[in-house]
Amino acid sequence: MATGYDPQEIEARWQRVWDEDRLYQADESSGKPPYYALHMFPYPSGDLHMGHVEAFGLADAVARFARFQGKEVLNPIGWDSFGLPAENAAIKRGVDPKAWTYTNIETQAATMRRLGFAFDWSRRIHTSDPSYYRWTQWLFLQLYEAGWAYRKDALVNWDPVDQTVLANEQVIDGRSERSGAVVTKKALTQWFFRITAFAQRLLDDMGQMEDTWPDRVLALQRNWIGRSEGAELTFHVQETDEDVLVYTTRPDTLYGATFFVVAPEHPRARAWAQQGGVADAFDGYLERVRSRTEIERLSTDRDKDGLFLGVHAVNPVNGELLPVYAADYVLLEYGTGAIMAVPAHDQRDFEFARAYDLPVRVVVQPEGGAAALDPATMTEAVPGAGLIVNSGPYDGLPWAEAKQRITADLEERGLGRFRVNFRLRDWLISRQRYWGAPIPIIHCPTCGEVPVPVEDLPVLLPDPQDVDFTPRGESPLASSPQFLKVDCPRCGGEARRDTDTMDTFVDSSWYYLRYVSPGRDDVAFDREAVDRWLPVDQYTGGIEHAILHLLYSRFVTKALHDLGHVSFTEPFQRLLTQGMVLMDGHAMSKSRGNLVQPKEVVDEFGADTLRATMLFAGPIEDDVDWADVSPAGMFRWLSRLCRIADALVAGSPVPEAPDAALATTTARTVAAVTDDYGSFKYNTAIAKLMSLANEVSAATQKGLSRSQVEAMEALLVMLAPIAPHVTEELWHRLGHDTSIHTSAWPSFDPALLVRATRRVVVQVDGRVRDTVELASGTAREDAEAAARDLPNVARHLEGRTVAKVIVVPDRLVNFVTASQ
Repeated sequence: MATGYDPQEIEARWQRVWDEDRLYQADESSGKPPYYALHMFPYPSGDLHMGHVEAFGLADAVARFARFQGKEVLNPIGWDSFGLPAENAAIKRGVDPKAWTYTNIETQAATMRRLGFAFDWSRRIHTSDPSYYRWTQWLFLQLYEAGWAYRKDALVNWDPVDQTVLANEQVIDGRSERSGAVVTKKALTQWFFRITAFAQRLLDDMGQMEDTWPDRVLALQRNWIGRSEGAELTFHVQETDEDVLVYTTRPDTLYGATFFVVAPEHPRARAWAQQGGVADAFDGYLERVRSRTEIERLSTDRDKDGLFLGVHAVNPVNGELLPVYAADYVLLEYGTGAIMAVPAHDQRDFEFARAYDLPVRVVVQPEGGAAALDPATMTEAVPGAGLIVNSGPYDGLPWAEAKQRITADLEERGLGRFRVNFRLRDWLISRQRYWGAPIPIIHCPTCGEVPVPVEDLPVLLPDPQDVDFTPRGESPLASSPQFLKVDCPRCGGEARRDTDTMDTFVDSSWYYLRYVSPGRDDVAFDREAVDRWLPVDQYTGGIEHAILHLLYSRFVTKALHDLGHVSFTEPFQRLLTQGMVLMDGHAMSKSRGNLVQPKEVVDEFGADTLRATMLFAGPIEDDVDWADVSPAGMFRWLSRLCRIADALVAGSPVPEAPDAALATTTARTVAAVTDDYGSFKYNTAIAKLMSLANEVSAATQKGLSRSQVEAMEALLVMLAPIAPHVTEELWHRLGHDTSIHTSAWPSFDPALLVRATRRVVVQVDGRVRDTVELASGTAREDAEAAARDLPNVARHLEGRTVAKVIVVPDRLVNFVTASQ
């Protein structure tokens, strides 16, 4: 029989056995309670990095623990394999994006197998497979038929050199990551999903996850949805005799409006500039604004700038004429793209007013004895609550009451209404890319937009050899006549396919449904299997996906529910997010020269050492700095476990020699580690297992017993979700014929958790003077008497009067003397 610890040999051998036995394939007919453990699937850009190891190691521990608890676990794996890096490779190096993608997938898959993750590989999916994106296109058509997918003009990031649309992450400091050109905004016809129709439900249903999702994630989603209650008001542009709508959460400050601001991209802004005689100046200003990112425009650190358009808006409450400006700090995507500017009570408006010498009028005076605000001496805006002033008939009202009264009065006059607004905007899904799922719409001169019939799906990507990837201002798909030209399925006439592809977030918004029946080619997902496995019991992944991926998945689930395809409205019952892996306080990267590859650590110490090191480093939600951890120390501990197990095997333990103390320690460790696993405290679980290993080792020095073997077996099972290979090896060395990963979680006698005695701390005037071992539940009087009998306590009480005795049962006796 093998002895010692050779991780390279042990891990490779047991991985082969697990694959041959199909150990981790979910059994649909087992009769066990189903448990769906899912990790956010990776993008195949090169090999796995340390962050992947931490994330997948965490998810694997979750899945394995559920299996030990008698659950039938579904733990699938796949790849989010469409995306921009593959297309960049095609543009820069002439590489086939498909070949690039699938080569990286195989590289990552090999590393995952070497790390021993308990995936059900039979359910593997790739979102770039036609058998998958066929159903992504089906999902699009479902939303389209329901009225939740539509086209409209929208502003996009535009690279004028490469003549292409850029994703937000490709814009660095206002310039194109590719060409270095200053990025501008361009209006293109784009496809959207109507997620705003679900805004209130997305907000309300977060109540279902209050105790099962991280508070930070829920807060981020609430802020992104951004519900506010206010008023929609009608201003009138005098010179052009037209109305313009404004949304505000503070209609109580209407009398404080001294100017009016619109986004430079507002659809009426240039017409107003034309009317005001400043069209040329406006065109130049708009061009400058288009080179600024949204972050730059909203920055509080830069000077405000704008342009007076030469027209005026009529304030609906008092008829005052307000000069209309275009300014970059107002965005078209927020509200209506127009605001009433109240500089006394909004900081951005205040800074703009000071820059352009515009009036500042106080209409809300703070309460509580604060000095009256003086516009002449104000150095910043004062938002918030107070009493209304300078507001005609509303003077003296509390701001909240004025808010209601003013809105109601304007509603009666047809100039306003109460309104709930959301920051959330519809999901722009169009991408002018090749490597994505084609949008299944045909454009016919006669019939207009025509959905591709479901039976004709998938709309396949053309061969990359037939596509010109040179940026030309439209999707590369437009360069393929074979793809572009098609007969209209409705009238039979000549038509053209839509050349946009879908945002890759669409692919990942429903993948958790496909995993339950990946082999079905007649439906997107088997409804019976969905009802068995979903919603997902435990979802794990990075905090960077807290908003978009999770929000889009929640939206798609609700849409599918409303269309009758699923029975639930939330896809993920529990969510767990992990921190980042750093090196010396910085993100690992090749450019920093601080990159540590998982392969290097596995080659030296083995997969179990790396996995255990990651989970031992600290709480899973905290960042891990690799400079502070020690794979060598973890390797030594695993090696020590092997020596302890080998000693037990070699020594033939005596069954008739039980070790009551060790049995009690084992029971208490099982109870504590079980609690740690349930709350994802893997670092403290490992620490407790290290302590139990010390107890087992110490006990063997006194002679071998069956209690030591039982303790070691319990330890191995509890460590198995974190270090699956070495525990499997030692389990078999201890004489077992079946896999440790098919065994049950260790049980214990609850009576062993009850401590017969307790060590009680004894203090005099709050200073610890001794401890005493007392029977659990010792009466207060007896505890005090025992404490007084301690020589060191008696010495410190000598000659002093005890004024009070504080007794905390089973924990503390404190003598408080009169002299202190």
